[in-house]
Amino acid sequence: MIKGILFDLDGVIVDTAVYHYSAWRRMANELGFDIDEEFNETLKGISRMDSIDRILEKGGVTLSKEEILKLATKKNEWYLEMVEKMTTDEILPGIETVIGQIKDLGLKMSLGSASKNSPAILNKIGLMDKFDAIVDGNSVTKSKPDPEVFIKGAEALGLKNEECLVIEDAFAGIEAAHAAGMKAIGIGSKENLPNADMNLSSFEGESLNDILKALA
Repeated sequence: MIKGILFDLDGVIVDTAVYHYSAWRRMANELGFDIDEEFNETLKGISRMDSIDRILEKGGVTLSKEEILKLATKKNEWYLEMVEKMTTDEILPGIETVIGQIKDLGLKMSLGSASKNSPAILNKIGLMDKFDAIVDGNSVTKSKPDPEVFIKGAEALGLKNEECLVIEDAFAGIEAAHAAGMKAIGIGSKENLPNADMNLSSFEGESLNDILKALA
């Protein structure tokens, strides 16, 4: 029986993927090459440092650890400049409704995101106080598809892994949920997220109670 919902952040609660892409592309351009949106999809759900490794590999660029750390800081500064302008209008369709349904059903709720900027974003959109626990890039050491973020999310809620349902928009995130022994809803098409237990375009017009029955 599902007793807790674990949410990814980017692409599920808000769509900050466009901000990440803009910052990553700016970084790549400064290094002398470009990345496209298709490549950016491969960065979804993984940590900042792992993303930099993939981008440098794509550009055939080798840097020292010190230079990579400077790049990571610079990319995050660019990203945060855009986050600073976020408002409640950027909450994705159906999210506030489903959060209300979670509360009505007496379920617990945690964030499970690789982003170290999760608290800043949740505060900007006014959802910080809705979560029973926050597990993000500040409290985990391994990137998805490693299940660490979701295992810690279940622990933070005082629940067993199998009592939690994950909401994700990335292939690696769905893999992480399954590795933790959890079912996962994929926000995206079956074509892009074939490993999800259920696919939704959004939560708009959806009944969480019906969803939980379908997944039982």
